[in-house]
This record gives sequence, C-alpha cells and structure tokens, in this order.
Amino acid sequence: TENGLGLQAISGKDYCQVTLTYPSDTDSKWKDPKTGEVEGLSFEFNLCEAVATWEQVRNSTTILTREFIDALPNGWEEYAWRRINKGVLLNNCKNRTLCMEKLSLVLPETPPYVPRQFGRCAVIGNSGDLLKTRFGKEIDSYDVVIRENGAPIENYTEYVGKKSSFRLLNRGSAKALDKVVELDETRQEVLIVKTTIHDIMNQMILDIPIRNPVYLMLGASFGSAAKGTGLKALEFALSICDSVDMYGFTVDPGYKEWTRYFSESRKGHTPLHGRAYYQMMECLG
Repeated sequence: TENGLGLQAISGKDYCQVTLTYPSDTDSKWKDPKTGEVEGLSFEFNLCEAVATWEQVRNSTTILTREFIDALPNGWEEYAWRRINKGVLLNNCKNRTLCMEKLSLVLPETPPYVPRQFGRCAVIGNSGDLLKTRFGKEIDSYDVVIRENGAPIENYTEYVGKKSSFRLLNRGSAKALDKVVELDETRQEVLIVKTTIHDIMNQMILDIPIRNPVYLMLGASFGSAAKGTGLKALEFALSICDSVDMYGFTVDPGYKEWTRYFSESRKGHTPLHGRAYYQMMECLG
C-alpha cells in the first residue's frame, strides 16, 4: 500500500498490474465533456510498460530530426506529413521537397541534445499553489529550467524564478510564438513544440525574425495515461537531464478546474487520472 498523495496501490493479477484508488470520500467533480460522466476514483496501470517506456525516454532523443525520419521505413510518406498542420493535404509527402521545406526551420539533421547532457533540472508547472511558496531562488539554482506554454516569468520571479532554458509549447502557444519569445528577457529559450508545425509558425520565425531555436517534440506514446504539456515537459527533461525535480504540479483531489499562478482557473482534463499517474511514477522512482 502506498499513500503518498492520498492514493492506495493494490496489486493486480500479476506483478505488472496495479490499481491506484483514491479514498472513497474523495469528491470527484470533473466531468467528461463528451459523456457527462464524473471521473472515477480507481485507475489501472501496467508498471512493466511504464518502466520500459520511461527507460526508453531516458536513453533516447526526444527531438524530431531528419535522421530519425530518414531511418524509418517510408518515414517521409508515412510519418513526416503527420507533423505538419494539414499534412493530410500533402498526399503523404510524395512531394518530399515540399514537406522538407515546411519542416526545414524546425528539423535538425541530428539530435541537438543527448541523454544526461545536463545535471540538475527543474520542470515548472503552472499550479496556483506556486504562489503559496517562494521557490524562485531555489529554481534558479538548477542547471536547466523547463517551463510550459505561455507561463510568465516577469512579476513572479519570487515564486517561479527567472531562469528559463527550455519551453514546451502546445498548439495554441505555438501559434503565438511572437508573444512566447517575449516571456524570457534573454531571448535564449529553446522552444519545443509538442504538436505540428504550422505555416503561421514558419512565417513568424522568418518575418519577426525569431532567433530562438525551435524544434518539434518526438515523444514516447503514453496512451490514455496522464496527458498535457506537463507530462511532455517531464519526458523531455528526463531525456536530457541526470536528475529532475518538479515544481507547480500540486492540485487538490477532485478539482474540476486548473488553478494557475498567473491567471484565473480554467477547465482541466482527467485530473484524478493524471495525479494517479504521477503518483505511480514517484513510487517507481
């Protein structure tokens, strides 16, 4: 039994299977927007698959490269177009020149980073609980600091620090690259997009111009496990860092909205499932 975040772990039918269950009095409030069903309190995980997946992450690059696409069987025809917005219109990249042109600004030839290239790294979430602490100086003491989407630094350095080495971006933030690059006053953040390259992004990179390195994320598949930019930021950190600490990922059990340190709350997604997944990872070390 493990009680780290109020959850209990119960072994399944074999040593790989585990069920994480919240206390029965947990007030689950989040509803699936499609079905209207309230999120459950028990979640099943396969520990063996989780260990294998994260071991893969620890020992491989998570940046999409031309080398990777070229090494795949029919990599351009079956994969590359999926990383381009509206790539389905490119006829499976049969015109490889056009696909290469759309990816050229974000596609390095070989991995720009290697496993354990950096020492201590901090991944900064956006939880409103960051305002209850003053971890700014502690965060700035890390070799690398990884942030998410449009999370601001200015006016919040006492709580979230001022150092920023990498920033993971979802689709919405990636389409606002011109605003994102202004968040770090050094203009040296490496921007990593977890979705697809969009013509709007390419245009901004060229026209502004954006000097920050911009790459696409090449990540492992976590199926229906915890989703969101936070998990991808952790994945990226584990692929380049020797040790990783997380800040700003705390939530209350049963919440139905994300609290953020820089704005009003907003709707979340599968909060209890996500929290259970992070608990499982913590138990695995």
